[in-house]
Amino acid sequence: MAKLPIISKLFPSYRWKVTALIVCGVLVGGGGLFMYLLRAHTYLGDDPAACVNCHIMASYYATWMHSSHSRDATCNDCHVPHENIVKKWAFKGMDGMKHVGAFLTKSEPQAIQAEAASAQVIMNNCIRCHTQLTNEFVDAGKIDYMMTLTGDGKACWDCHRDVPHGGMNSLSSTPAALVPYPESPVPEWLQKLIKE
Repeated sequence: MAKLPIISKLFPSYRWKVTALIVCGVLVGGGGLFMYLLRAHTYLGDDPAACVNCHIMASYYATWMHSSHSRDATCNDCHVPHENIVKKWAFKGMDGMKHVGAFLTKSEPQAIQAEAASAQVIMNNCIRCHTQLTNEFVDAGKIDYMMTLTGDGKACWDCHRDVPHGGMNSLSSTPAALVPYPESPVPEWLQKLIKE
């Protein structure tokens, strides 16, 4: 049986091949375990409970849950673009990685504020969902977030400040927030072992 020349060059002996397989197995297995412990699979859907995988989002989830928006809109309905599937997933991925970076470096602020790109997406989604109101009644649909930055109008939340998150100024805004914290992915036997 002829061997591929590149494999023979990279792994000249049986020992090198076995070592490479073990290293690959550890990397793939460790990576899979890491993604499982991060609950990465929960971010593939639209369930708002996925947002409370990070403790900092608990108060935002609680205020949304008690708002009128919780009946008809999920987090993704407001916070990711809906022009096409590629833009939606690219934005969701990049925004998610920013959140992961802030969480890992402990640089998240007490009260999260939307950056310009996120604010533009949020306002476009306000106009998209409330099309009849924004186009027929108040003509707000003719402006976008970038125009509000130059003073050519107001952002939706300039008037509707407490929708849907109800005046979030800090993490302590909702000290008794009851949210569906995810179950620990650590097996019970390991949790008992750690406690002992």
